[in-house]
Amino acid sequence: MDLETVDKLLTTARSVRQRLDLARPIDPAIVQHCLELAVQAPAGGNVCRYHFMVVTDPTKRAAIGDWYAQAFAQVYTEPVLAERRKTHARDVASWVYLVDHLRDVPMLIIPCLEGRPEDDVSVARLGGFYGNILPASWSLMLALRARGIGSAWTTLALRHEHEIAGLLGMPANVTPAALLPIAYITGGDLRPAKRVPARERTYWDTWGKTK
Repeated sequence: MDLETVDKLLTTARSVRQRLDLARPIDPAIVQHCLELAVQAPAGGNVCRYHFMVVTDPTKRAAIGDWYAQAFAQVYTEPVLAERRKTHARDVASWVYLVDHLRDVPMLIIPCLEGRPEDDVSVARLGGFYGNILPASWSLMLALRARGIGSAWTTLALRHEHEIAGLLGMPANVTPAALLPIAYITGGDLRPAKRVPARERTYWDTWGKTK
């Protein structure tokens, strides 16, 4: 295994918003292949409860884009955005761009899983529940990234999950986990992001004890 290639993939799998190519179509066969790779990811209880809703219809993408914009406006009011711009101006610009252009992204993928989380579910049960879809979703994003296709993990649109389910004919016993805008990446190669080093937040045997 070429570890240098693997490490580059893992450190450059960014959330892509402003650099999504809105004009270039994506071959469905490529996406289907990436999905087949993705479902090889670990799954809670090794049970295949995953489903993937792929949306390419322009009218449906536009409707989902409108719901995404409504949810964004509810969470990120102008005062909140103004405050965030003081320290995260580039991030805010990226968020707003996606709000304005989600309807134009050529493909949306909604990773889903069978069942609904219980209202009073324990941490253990909740972890197991989403463990049936989150690893596969990340593997999908990595497989797409390796082929020059970007994505971003978003959940705001799920504030309108019932409207989206109705639009797409999704069963009531299915839970959407995220909304991934999918498009080819424009510009040069992606770079590793600035992160707090893991060693500063890794503890051995006792919380707060670094090795």
